[in-house]
Amino acid sequence: MDHDANIISVSQREFEQIYPKPGWVEHDPMEIWATQSSTLVEVLAKADISSDQIAAIGITNQRETTIVWEKETGKPIYNAIVWQCRRTAEICEHLKRDGLEDYIRSNTGLVIDPYFSGTKVKWILDHVEGSRERARRGELLFGTVDTCLSGK
Repeated sequence: MDHDANIISVSQREFEQIYPKPGWVEHDPMEIWATQSSTLVEVLAKADISSDQIAAIGITNQRETTIVWEKETGKPIYNAIVWQCRRTAEICEHLKRDGLEDYIRSNTGLVIDPYFSGTKVKWILDHVEGSRERARRGELLFGTVDTCLSGK
């Protein structure tokens, strides 16, 4: 947008949906970064401006798509687990069976559902070799797509 709030350039890219199992949905975080980087380059070219003329960038976020990456390098340790992925349904059911629904709702305002990031992070820590230990040592970061992109 220019100073009068007129849109001066738009660009978008699609990236691959990965379905490793029924009900599971992932994205390659490096592909997300590459598509967004190329989109930015295209926007600058179409608008015929340089990056130092940009005051702000808006990110349309995928909400609860979860990424865990190395603090030191920014390299993801696993694919992004997408908001509609249902792989953590069993974890959620276990939390409900343990009677934690009211506790979680009163402390977070959220219901127990695979949509939210908490159980996705648990799944990564449980299934990506060495990740729990690395997290304990402070070597890993977690965030949603907007956090990951803005940290690059």
